[in-house]
Amino acid sequence: MIVATAARAQDFDFNEMEYTPEQTTFRLFAPAKAKGVKVRIYNQGLGGKAVKTVSMKYVGGLWTATVRGDLLNKFYTFDMGRGETPGVFAKAVGVNGRRGAIINNMKTCPADWSSDRHPVIKSPADLVVYELHHRDFSIARKDAKYPGKFLALTEPWAIEHLKQLGVNAVHILPSYDYGSVDETRLSQPQYNWGYDPVNYNVPEGSYSTDPYDPVCRIREFKQMVQALHKAGIAVILDVVYNHTYDIDHSNFQLTYPDYYYRKTPTQSYSNGSGCGNETASEKPLMRRFMIESVKYWYNEYRIDGFRFDLMGCHDIETMNTIRQELSKLDPSIFIYGEGWSAGACALPNEQLGMKANISQMPGIAAFSDEIRDGLRGPFDDDKKPGWLGGAPDCEESIKFGIAGAIAHPQVDMTKVNYSKKPWAAEPTQMMAYVSCHDDMCLVDRLRSSIPALAAEAELIRLDLLAQTAVMTSQGVPFMLSGEELLRNKKLVHNSFESPDSINQLDWQNKERYPQVFKYYRDLIALRKNHPAFRLGDAHLVRKHLEFLDAPAGVVAFRLKDYAGRDDWRNIIVILNANRETTTVDIPKGAYTVVCKDGVIDERSAMTISDCRAAVSPQSALILHD
Repeated sequence: MIVATAARAQDFDFNEMEYTPEQTTFRLFAPAKAKGVKVRIYNQGLGGKAVKTVSMKYVGGLWTATVRGDLLNKFYTFDMGRGETPGVFAKAVGVNGRRGAIINNMKTCPADWSSDRHPVIKSPADLVVYELHHRDFSIARKDAKYPGKFLALTEPWAIEHLKQLGVNAVHILPSYDYGSVDETRLSQPQYNWGYDPVNYNVPEGSYSTDPYDPVCRIREFKQMVQALHKAGIAVILDVVYNHTYDIDHSNFQLTYPDYYYRKTPTQSYSNGSGCGNETASEKPLMRRFMIESVKYWYNEYRIDGFRFDLMGCHDIETMNTIRQELSKLDPSIFIYGEGWSAGACALPNEQLGMKANISQMPGIAAFSDEIRDGLRGPFDDDKKPGWLGGAPDCEESIKFGIAGAIAHPQVDMTKVNYSKKPWAAEPTQMMAYVSCHDDMCLVDRLRSSIPALAAEAELIRLDLLAQTAVMTSQGVPFMLSGEELLRNKKLVHNSFESPDSINQLDWQNKERYPQVFKYYRDLIALRKNHPAFRLGDAHLVRKHLEFLDAPAGVVAFRLKDYAGRDDWRNIIVILNANRETTTVDIPKGAYTVVCKDGVIDERSAMTISDCRAAVSPQSALILHD
């Protein structure tokens, strides 16, 4: 029966419940050999007995049933004898996502939703991506009216902070309905990043003000998107199609047993996700599910981009098809992901969305662990430093990241840490970053790997230097929320279920370390103001990006002869990780100094007329003529 299902899947839109005041039609893609498939109708989203049970009929490859009468505000489940499920594509659910909800979708739209518009992003190179977790961002903010909720991102303090900082895209950690937080116990502190999907196409109830009301979570998510869009900020959704919370109780398994998952030759479940299971994106039904899901988030919620968790678990053909289908809706939709898996997948690596295969996936980007670990040290050893901590032979990995992971004649790939050949066809296929929610945040990593830090001032110097490398890279820059506040997580490596005391942003740091926020703000503005930092084209990068000879511990480059929208024809960036002032030879000229000693000033009157530049310890020097 799987063969028949595969053929039908090409056209299936997963419209499992269709409501009108006169009748509600239910459709389920499940095995034809299933017996006794039923729809159960409930008055509540949790608890109570079914008020109606209707048998479904198998017609034209689908199980269908039509219930007469007005079922508005009722709840439903499908039952195939293995357990009840809201289906695989519920669009509204009750508390904890156990039952689908029958709602009037027009009631989910906030005022003026029809006039909402996507921010105009001409190129991914123009993005500055800010990754946040809803609870981290707002739970400790004293003036937040909705701490830890979607609506926190509609509040003036939140919008003003993001606009001050200058980021133009917010990457929200998993915001669909996930399984590790009990929505019936929100009076008790609970925390999880949310990488444990239950209902992929419904907002998470714990981030709403009323998880029992199916309309509330949808409307408040849309209000969040609307507020960010009005501020000119794109919204990127973290999607986790590579695994489910578990297998036996998953909506996939309860609907079509074993179809959605990969198995090994010994018929055990493959575990490339590291979470006990791995979905089978190459199967037509799963591929179609992923395509319809991202299209639904774009059409219904106006999402501007998608970050694919463990993209290395998904096959290349599926990822390319998703790119093509989204481009039909809007070519500017940004797609990026983790170009790796957490374990061996049941498909060979050459078929998967691994970082090494990104050149086969046009219009899709991946994170660069080369520049990340070149800067701070390897992911698997918190104690081992990178270039920032004085480790030798890291410069080439950083240069590779600054070039955007493309082929560049001055990057010696034999000296790059993880890749021995370029993997990006275009610089916009590389995400430049030094930390994210995974692993230690930047401050903690510096403290852990450089125990001889002389003082807090040295910590700040290295923090700012790291972000300068990221923000002047030709890739797409990405930062973890709170880094602009000198965030720490008390040296916790994996804080996915740590309490608020570990994960929350300390907003008082904005007053404690004003120089840090100011530098981040001015650095982002510098990138946005001068297009030479975001050329967005591999040929232009190879033409205009020239690396300069520099001593150990220093990475220096020139953006030369680029006539952008300003008079900065030549820009020189020198990054010095050494603990002493270091001198670098530069092309002779008359330069204006716009970044020195942890201060950025584009209107600076400071000049250098020389062929040598002295760079202060652990800092960046940026010049232009």
